[in-house]
Amino acid sequence: MSRLFSLSARQALEGIRRREITCMALVRACLDRIRAVEPRVEAWAFLDPDRALAQARDRDRMLAEHTSLGPLHGLPVGVKDIFDTADMPTENGTVLHAGRRPAEDATVVTLLRAAGAVILGKTVTTELAVYGPGKTRNPHNPDHTPGGSSSGSAAAVAAEMVPLALGSQTNGSVIRPAAYCGVVGYKPTYGLISRSGALRQSRPLDQVGVFGRTVEDAALLADVLMVLDDRDPDMRAQTQPHFLEAAGAEPPSRPRLAFVKTPFWEQADATARAIFAGFAGALDGVDEVELPSVFAEAATIHRTIMEADLAHSFAAEYARGKDLLTPTLRTMIERGQRTLATDYRRAVEQVPGFVRALEGIFARYDAILTPATTGEAPAGLASTGNPIFCTIWTLCGLPTLALPLLRGPEGLPLGVQLVGRRYDDARLLRTARWLSAPGM
Repeated sequence: MSRLFSLSARQALEGIRRREITCMALVRACLDRIRAVEPRVEAWAFLDPDRALAQARDRDRMLAEHTSLGPLHGLPVGVKDIFDTADMPTENGTVLHAGRRPAEDATVVTLLRAAGAVILGKTVTTELAVYGPGKTRNPHNPDHTPGGSSSGSAAAVAAEMVPLALGSQTNGSVIRPAAYCGVVGYKPTYGLISRSGALRQSRPLDQVGVFGRTVEDAALLADVLMVLDDRDPDMRAQTQPHFLEAAGAEPPSRPRLAFVKTPFWEQADATARAIFAGFAGALDGVDEVELPSVFAEAATIHRTIMEADLAHSFAAEYARGKDLLTPTLRTMIERGQRTLATDYRRAVEQVPGFVRALEGIFARYDAILTPATTGEAPAGLASTGNPIFCTIWTLCGLPTLALPLLRGPEGLPLGVQLVGRRYDDARLLRTARWLSAPGM
């Protein structure tokens, strides 16, 4: 089997551009890798090898004809099965949407195609991208969860089936599986990537994210997706970012990091707390910083918003098939149905205050350093793990990264999370690449 599947996205792209490898060879290598490891990992909801090879053949033809190439030319990408694809099913992880065939692509899929990517297939998501686990297993130990809801995307990248993948996050659905599977997960600032054509859970909370093997790979993919789309009313107009360039740049001075335990520190297991505190303590330029007391209520506020929105977004699914939903999702929807409109509005209106409360930290530090999860990926497949260390940052719409820098006592990845100021994604990526550098 060719080892091309083990290349990072940037390495593969450079090889294609130098004509040292072909798009067909790269895609064939990824498909061979999938055949070898998919029975153990089960990361894919839909895969059409012939369609993938046809896309790769077309990319090679364009290269031979000296056609202008996109920034992802020939790179295989996995797409979480909540993003509409006109040529593949989009079933959102539920039997209630089995056989669903969208009429058009989601905006992010359109952008991937325009950038020259090869859409390899659809990756497994949890039930309606909430907490009901899919079939995917952790590539490091199949008896452990890969996390969720972007479980298939994280596992596919970690198992070297594909160099890049798309995910989404409403609580911890990019950062948690990235941490459990040992890959880089990047959730940009709220409103920088269009959600048009994606399954909606909660308008104030839903955010698109990406997976890669390096910080630069994640930045490469994110750059392509940050195009203003008037079909997503929460997107912010801005100049086209150059986050790949930022991720590769040297910081002007040694970054300063605020080690934040959050009000949920005791929910992490004791070993993870010790490992993470030791890691933070060994770094120069790191100060332990306590969040303002208002953040003790953040998880409750997040839950109020998310569950009320689930009740609204999945009203049709609940009405026609509530008995086909997992008990966890059914309970969340039913709690959301009982949420008063005044309580929902009060929760949403508190979010800007949380964002302002963090400004003092970001005025002094380049990023917040905090755990990504409560520990290693839990044993068993009945749960996707606890997202609590992601909740505050998702609620506030801040850019976050999971970095695979630590290992737990079971030998499984233990992710480090970096959090940046809103719209300061470039500095966050630069800081993350610096922290990830060997011998830093």
